[in-house]
Amino acid sequence: MFRRKRFGELIKMQLDVFAIDHADRLQSLRNALEQYRASDRYDAEERYGDYADEIDWAAEELAEMRDAYAATIDPELVEQYEREFSKAVHRTYPPIAVILDTL
Repeated sequence: MFRRKRFGELIKMQLDVFAIDHADRLQSLRNALEQYRASDRYDAEERYGDYADEIDWAAEELAEMRDAYAATIDPELVEQYEREFSKAVHRTYPPIAVILDTL
């Protein structure tokens, strides 16, 4: 039997809004990754730090979005919503999801 995701459409819309509202910053994140990958061994640590800062920012933004909505729903549904949100972020933004799961 197929199980429908209760929050699937909502989470898709949330991630779409995130992508639109933060398009410039997400591009900065991609640029930081490219700069890290292109850096020589002398600059790699600093470039990775820049990339990690961007990942941390994105994870914190998504956590705020997740937590703000979770505060508005029935407490019995929060765990399901958070689980579905995490899975969606893992599919859409895998590097960000790793940090988000710790927040």
